[in-house]
Amino acid sequence: MSMKSLLMVAMMAMGATGRLCAQSQKLAMSLEQLYRTADEHNTSIKSYESALREAEAGIKAARAERLPDVDASASFSYLGGGRITDRDFTHGFGVHIPHYGNNFALSASMPLYTGGAIESGINLSKLAAEMANANASDNRQRVRMLLTGHYLQLHNLRNQERVFDENIRLTETLIDHTQKRQAEGVVLRNDLTRYELQLEQLRLGRTQVRNQARIVNHQLVTALGIEDSVEILPSDTFEDWEAMGVPTTEAMWQQQATDNAPALQRSQLGIAMSEQRVKLEKSARRPSVALVAEEHFDGPITVEIPNLNKNLNYFFVGVGVKYRFGSLYKNNHKVRQAKLTTETARQQHQSAIENVENAVQEAYTGLLTSQEELETSRKRVELSEQNYSVINNRYQNGLALVTDMVDAANQQLDAQLSLVNSRINVLYNYYRLKYISGTL
Repeated sequence: MSMKSLLMVAMMAMGATGRLCAQSQKLAMSLEQLYRTADEHNTSIKSYESALREAEAGIKAARAERLPDVDASASFSYLGGGRITDRDFTHGFGVHIPHYGNNFALSASMPLYTGGAIESGINLSKLAAEMANANASDNRQRVRMLLTGHYLQLHNLRNQERVFDENIRLTETLIDHTQKRQAEGVVLRNDLTRYELQLEQLRLGRTQVRNQARIVNHQLVTALGIEDSVEILPSDTFEDWEAMGVPTTEAMWQQQATDNAPALQRSQLGIAMSEQRVKLEKSARRPSVALVAEEHFDGPITVEIPNLNKNLNYFFVGVGVKYRFGSLYKNNHKVRQAKLTTETARQQHQSAIENVENAVQEAYTGLLTSQEELETSRKRVELSEQNYSVINNRYQNGLALVTDMVDAANQQLDAQLSLVNSRINVLYNYYRLKYISGTL
C-alpha cells in the first residue's frame, strides 16, 4: 500500500475519532470505517469487482450478436494453361487462359430471426452479471464478518488488558500494605509471597493478552490491505440495534434473510439461468433467417470458351433461410438435460431456503442465549465485587486469611473477564445474525 493510500485511511479515521497518533501509526476506527477501508483495499473484494466488470463486458458481447457480420476477401493468382478433351480423354488440345487472375468479395449478413438464440444469450449474460454481483456481495459479507470477528476479538483483548492492569494495580497496593504489616510483625512472609505469586500470574496473563492482540491486529490489517505496522484501536461505541429499529424477533430476521441472503439470491439466479439454457437449446431446432448482401469483382472470366480476359462485377441482396435438420434428433437430449438441470436448481434453491432458515434460527437463539449470559455475568461481577469488599475489610481488621483475599481477588478477576467476554459475545452473535441474513 502506498503512503498516499495510508494517509487517506488515517484522515478517514481522524474524521470520526478526532485523533491520530502518527508516530506509532495508531488508527482509532469504528466497524463502519473498517468496512469502507476493506471495500477500497481488500484484495478479495477487488478480485470479485473485476469478475463483475468481466460479466458486464459479456453482456455487451452478447448484444453485439444482433449486429451484422461483414466479411471481405481479396486474392491475386496465376492461372495455368487449360486443356480440352473428349469424355474418353481423346482428341485433346490446349486452350489459352489468361494467366493473371483477381478476386474480390464483400459480403454482409444481418440476423432477422434466430429462434430466440440471441435473446437467450443476452439474457444468460445478464443473469451471469447478476450472479457475479451476488458472488461479490457474498464475498463482501464474508470479508466483513472476518473483519468483525478480528475487530471484536481485538476489542475483547484490549478490555481484558485493562482488567489485568486494574488487578495488577490493586495487587501492587495490597503488596505494599502487606509489606508494611509484615514489618509490623502482623503477617508472615508466606502471606506476602502469595500476593507476589498472584502478581506474577497477573503480569503473565497481561503479556499473553498483549501478544494475542498483536497477532489479531496483524490479521486484521492484512485483511484490510493496509500496512502491517498500523495498530488498530477499536472504538468503544457500537451500534445500538434496539434503538436503530433493526429486527428484534426471529420472524423479522427470517424475512430479512429471505430478501437479502446471498445464498438464496444465487440459487434463484441458478434457476433462471437454467431456464434460459432450455430456451437456448430449443432455439437450435428453429430456422434462422438473415438479410444477406454480397458484392463480387472477379477476373478473368473462365467459364466462357474462349475465355474472356475481363473483369466481372456483380452483387445481390436477399433473404437467407437456414435450418439444421440434424437438430431434430440431436438437440432433444440437450433440451432434456437442460430441463433436468433446471429441476436440480429448483431443488437446490429449496435446500438453500431450509439451510438459511435453520442458520437464522440458530443464530437468533445464540443471540438470546448470549444476552442471558451477559446478564448473569453482570450479576457475577456485582456479587464478586461485594464479596471482595467484605473480605478486604475483614482482612484489614485481621479477621480473614490471605488465602481468602487471594480467592476473592481471583473470583473478581474471573467475573470481570467473563463480563468482557459476554459483552463481546452478544455483539458477535448480533453481527453473525446480520451476516447470515445478508445485511452486514
